[in-house]
Amino acid sequence: MRPGAGPAGTTQAAGITMFCRETHAAAPTDRCRDPPMTSKNPLLMAWAQRPALAALLLTWIIAGGTIGYVTIEGWTPWEALYMTVITITTVGYREIHPMSRAGEAFTMALLFIGVGAALYTFTLIATTVVEGGLPARLQWRRRERMLETLKDHFIICGYGRIGSTVARQFRREQVPFVILERDPARYQSALDDGFLAVDSDASREDVLRKVGIDRARGLIAVVGTDAENVYAVLSARGLSPNLFIVGRAETEDAVTKLKRAGANRVISPYQIGALQIAQTALRPAVVDFVELATSSENLELAIEEIPVAATSALANQSILDANLRQRYGVIVVGIQREDRRIEFNPEPDTAIRAGDKLVVLGRPHSLKRLEAEAMV
Repeated sequence: MRPGAGPAGTTQAAGITMFCRETHAAAPTDRCRDPPMTSKNPLLMAWAQRPALAALLLTWIIAGGTIGYVTIEGWTPWEALYMTVITITTVGYREIHPMSRAGEAFTMALLFIGVGAALYTFTLIATTVVEGGLPARLQWRRRERMLETLKDHFIICGYGRIGSTVARQFRREQVPFVILERDPARYQSALDDGFLAVDSDASREDVLRKVGIDRARGLIAVVGTDAENVYAVLSARGLSPNLFIVGRAETEDAVTKLKRAGANRVISPYQIGALQIAQTALRPAVVDFVELATSSENLELAIEEIPVAATSALANQSILDANLRQRYGVIVVGIQREDRRIEFNPEPDTAIRAGDKLVVLGRPHSLKRLEAEAMV
């Protein structure tokens, strides 16, 4: 079992823990391996390569040179600073005043120390700019600001074949989202595709907080294995009890585990793919119509679910009294009640209640107008 997954003694987590232990035993992940050892201190190396530290060191040397000339030669601070700068930069126009033996010795020491520090600082700054260090830092800060401002968004856990398809669909429909992917190649692929992504494990609670799970609209768990999806769903449900969560399952056993972990919906790509193939073979015209209505690229026809707010003028009216067909040119295909019960092809006298979700068919611009009225 992965460390930090929680005790297996509770009723809810017992089956999940056993399921994840068996899966990881067959295919251990990189997280189970010990980190590589190195003979060098990585923290010290990181600090030594920071341009800010090099610039600070150069500043100290300039300050020390200025104080030295003031103390040894009795020059003014400006004269001492000028002499220090032209010495370190090896410009050497002329001496401000004739120097004593002590001043000459101090100048030689300043040359040995200051020239090396200046070359190191300028080289490090140039390398940072040329090799992309500065743009990378700016891009990182931009992503951090975007994460802080995300609201009513989706969290996509995994950027494989399914995760990338979901992300592209969300982009077409202009739905905000962020991607969590710990595989370096897939993470880079998400960035190359222009998506907001975080390189980390989707089951870590601190990472879920960082991507704004408390402000999110929903979470989609489409990581590589069923065990990882269970962990991601379990962590997300613990942080946000009311979050809408969709999980992907490869096996029937995983469907049960994901629902027990807290997923609102569980999708099996193999099952849906098989049903789609069967429906296409038996009813191709129906499949073509559904694909036409649900495609975000279609500008003539769309099917959408529209929630009815308590303050909406549509609440407590019948479909006939609301006059949706004449006012908006839409067809009410079904109504989902608050208890998730769905009424298909409702009668004209069917009442529309607050909290219902109308499943309507029509032109995209008409649906947007109807949604605006339903939410007011």
